[in-house]
Amino acid sequence: MCGRYVSPGQAAIEREWHVGRHNNNPFERRFNVQPSTEVPILRLHPGLRELELAAARWGLIPNWWKESKPPKFAFNARLEEAASKPMWRHPLRHARCLIPAEGWYEWQALERPDPATGEVRTFKQPHFICRRDARLVCFAGLMSNWSPPDAAERRLTCAILTTAAAGPVAEVNDRMPVVLDGWAHDEWLDPAFDDAERIVQLVRRHVQPGELVHYPVRTLVNGSRAEGQELIEPLASAHSDP
Repeated sequence: MCGRYVSPGQAAIEREWHVGRHNNNPFERRFNVQPSTEVPILRLHPGLRELELAAARWGLIPNWWKESKPPKFAFNARLEEAASKPMWRHPLRHARCLIPAEGWYEWQALERPDPATGEVRTFKQPHFICRRDARLVCFAGLMSNWSPPDAAERRLTCAILTTAAAGPVAEVNDRMPVVLDGWAHDEWLDPAFDDAERIVQLVRRHVQPGELVHYPVRTLVNGSRAEGQELIEPLASAHSDP
């Protein structure tokens, strides 16, 4: 899964993907992005037919949702069920986006003895996962425009597509976000590409886990209000232990 990630600043996104400045959503670099917050996404502008940087709530709300409270745990969409599950099947075919990131966090279950009692206890060690060359990545995203029952204005929402972990990521967790290589971006965003089976095949062809690396970081990231460069510092070079 992917429950926390690092989001690049707007200038870095514009440089990497040559996005024009017609958007009105300034984004700062964030080191602890969490579900239900506004995040930058890349999509095809519906009128201009060019790449656009937009803001979306991380946590998809389908356009048919009638309740005032959004659905729970809708920030990740499993690739294995995206083509058939009502929550995901329309966005998979008709409303895809890219979600820029520097990397993301996963928690590895480990054991160690309690210093006081000697009893072996399980704990979760956070790891930061990113490209080996530190370049930005794009998660495969699904999106939806939702109208709250008590408001006329529609709200853009999104989810990150996930798949079984492979390569180095599998050492930490059994799930990972779908990180699409650059060759697949145009096809992923193409609205004319709407065959669900072919879309899933595209994803499986263009995930490149071998380019990723991971390293342990301090448990600072566990705090919901934590922010800053220190969250992604390798544990060995951090100023103190977790």
